[in-house]
Amino acid sequence: MQSLDTLNNLDQKHVWHPYSAVQANYPIYPVRSAKGVTITLMDGRKLIDGMSSWWSAIHGYNHPTLNQAATDQLQNMSHIMFGGLTHQPAIDLATQLVEITPEPLQTVFFSDSGSVAVEVAMKMAIQYWYAKNQPTKNLLLTVRNGYHGDTFGTMSVSDPKNGMHSLFSSTLSQQLFVDSPSCRFNEPCTQKDIAEFKAKISQHHQQIAAVILEPIVQGAGGMRFYSADYLCQIRELCNQYGVLLILDEIATGFGRTGKLFACEHAQISPDILCVGKALTGGYMTLAATLATEEIALSIRDGEPGIFMHGPTFMANPLACATALASLKLLLNSPWQKTVKNIEQLLLKGLNPCQNLASVKEVRILGAIGVIELHQAIDIKSLQPKFVEAGVWVRPFNKLVYLMPPFIISDNELETLTSAVVSVVKSL
Repeated sequence: MQSLDTLNNLDQKHVWHPYSAVQANYPIYPVRSAKGVTITLMDGRKLIDGMSSWWSAIHGYNHPTLNQAATDQLQNMSHIMFGGLTHQPAIDLATQLVEITPEPLQTVFFSDSGSVAVEVAMKMAIQYWYAKNQPTKNLLLTVRNGYHGDTFGTMSVSDPKNGMHSLFSSTLSQQLFVDSPSCRFNEPCTQKDIAEFKAKISQHHQQIAAVILEPIVQGAGGMRFYSADYLCQIRELCNQYGVLLILDEIATGFGRTGKLFACEHAQISPDILCVGKALTGGYMTLAATLATEEIALSIRDGEPGIFMHGPTFMANPLACATALASLKLLLNSPWQKTVKNIEQLLLKGLNPCQNLASVKEVRILGAIGVIELHQAIDIKSLQPKFVEAGVWVRPFNKLVYLMPPFIISDNELETLTSAVVSVVKSL
């Protein structure tokens, strides 16, 4: 095994990391192993994970049940093309997803990542209207401060002017935006709150294929929690004006907000639903786009009679088998009680930050804890402070936030929140 210095030097010289630059001297920490909620670095330091590997590892790391599912599937086949062939893990997983998602969703298209799942949803919506002989309905309507991925289609609906992708704004498809909802979670949505959206969909519905939203929680665009009533009214307006509704549950799906899917807070169903991240318990990349039978059959009966998308690693058997095991683990556990307990401990643990001069707001929903600061964070100097405190937290922009694995113990969560409060106080 190469020395730690050698690994760091090679990494800095050759490896690109997310939202960073080669040879930029950002702090990078080689990992030796991970088990439960503990990340062990190559230098021996142990960190309590507050990020669930970007919100995906809900069962923690190295879980014996998920390990066994992957090992068992490996004995049969690690991968097989999905064009013209099928396999039981994909069929079983699709059936399970249809069973646990809102009732109108009956068909499942598997893909490799969340960004691709959203690209698929956008293409489905446009091809649906093409099949209905309404090809001019090809725009997407969404709210500002959203985030749906880093590919070109998803960037176009991820607030290219105010979000992370402003550099590419002149080259992206021009979509329709309204201000993000100002009505907060557990608050009603007034006529004033919905007025801009109502005006936009009324004016442009003949050109709009679909509305796309992150339900209840706007994730990487700002970690905002908004009114379930707002989402209800969006559903009603889509119905009124003949526009599809796409919900991006890649970050919020599988219990993170206290509901199995965040749209359940509003008791509404989308026409198309995107899931990913926690689908496999963070073991490997897999995502899915679910659609109603009406959408699927309309695309089948239109020209060219097939949906024009097909990833090489679509429905990878290893990923599907692991996802099935992950869903079984979740659904057979008292996950609602678990997430509620995490919510209460996050509220108790992070609330002291509310009185700090550097902090604008503390907000908690389910297993999501957010500290919004007044000023943007210098991650280069702040990241090492969290590591020195024995926790893994990856802040961005003005946000320090936690999305811990569901298996985290009360003591581990108290240690995590105490470390975060201490570091934020140092600002």
